[in-house]
Amino acid sequence: MLFQAPAPLAERLRPHSLDAVAGQPHLVGPHGVLRKALLSAADRPGSVPSMILWGPPGVGKTTLATLIATQLRRPFFTLSAISSGVKEVREVIDKARLSGKTVLFIDEIHRFNKAQQDALLGAVEKGWIILIGATTENPSFEVNSALLSRCQVYPLKALEKEDLIGLLQRALDEDDVLKTRRIELRETEALLRLSGGDARKLLNLLELVTETFRDDPLAITDEAVMQVAQRRVALYDKNGDQHYDVVSAFIKSIRGSDPNAAVYWLARMIEGGEDVKFIARRLVILASEDIGNANPNALLMATNCFQAVNLIGYPEADIILSQAVVYMATSVKSNASYKAIKTAKSVVRDRGDLPVPLHLRNAPTKLMKNEGYGTNYAYSHDYAGNFVPQEYLPEGLQGTAFYDPGNNARENELRNYLRRLWGDKYGY
Repeated sequence: MLFQAPAPLAERLRPHSLDAVAGQPHLVGPHGVLRKALLSAADRPGSVPSMILWGPPGVGKTTLATLIATQLRRPFFTLSAISSGVKEVREVIDKARLSGKTVLFIDEIHRFNKAQQDALLGAVEKGWIILIGATTENPSFEVNSALLSRCQVYPLKALEKEDLIGLLQRALDEDDVLKTRRIELRETEALLRLSGGDARKLLNLLELVTETFRDDPLAITDEAVMQVAQRRVALYDKNGDQHYDVVSAFIKSIRGSDPNAAVYWLARMIEGGEDVKFIARRLVILASEDIGNANPNALLMATNCFQAVNLIGYPEADIILSQAVVYMATSVKSNASYKAIKTAKSVVRDRGDLPVPLHLRNAPTKLMKNEGYGTNYAYSHDYAGNFVPQEYLPEGLQGTAFYDPGNNARENELRNYLRRLWGDKYGY
């Protein structure tokens, strides 16, 4: 007979009732909205709506979906938006149409594109399925409005320190494997910090520590946890310190014009499970902040990249991201536009709301015209070269240059153009 290893601790400890769920009192507490809906389900079958569970990783979204299906005694299907498409969704809908109302749980529903989300609409509307979608992203932005209007959105909150420590103690007291050993939870700071509020990660780390150190009795300390973490915890954690370090290295490699390092850090993020939209958003920002008008096509490339990866998704999005990253890493750089808005905002904060010069003000009424609004404004297109010298800044800021073109071919052209227009006014 083959030896069968026990399930991971996080799975062994998964709650089997609402009372055992850690945190989320607004949903499963005595007056929680989901608890009330489930209690009413026996008399009112429609009291449990399709829903989107929105919250950070490891706070109980999958657990709640499983408990809802168990409580309702309905067929339960689960799909992952990473590996499933329209075909799999339609297969579940066909089964639901034959067997009656079914609970369909879709993890990371924000990764479904519009066509995949649209495939759910009819079944939700007709009541064939109770859809439960889980997402870490704001559903207002990531779930299309037609589907969102047919679902209730229930935010899940990050677990409190007391909830997490309670989970650790429960694991030591109740788990069939751990309760056979004499284990003392002497310190918890390292466990809590490394898990980042993710209950699943917390329990996995606890299990790693107890498997690594077989002492009897065993005292779990911060030092012991860090020893294990340095050897065993993944080098990229999209919700922890490594997330910010790797993203920082990624951005700085592109800014520093090193495509090799940039692609390496990109691969680290992809392999670590980073959201494709997060990476693409960073590229859009970088295109303006670090390249700007030295190469205006970079922003077009980044914007098209963002649209493309949303359409394609992983794994093929890797190729699109790589193309955009290499393009931007090898592009000429300028942060002149970035510095311009930073400087202008600083002046606005320091100088307050300076009056708009009268000749630049609109004059839609006779009273405003009598007050001098719009008087002596020169319409640029009435003049040669579509330009006429006049003052556009408030009194006290005349001649202030916020934009200082970078030293590159494209912006040197802009500098020369501005010098021809304005002469010595702005020091170009």
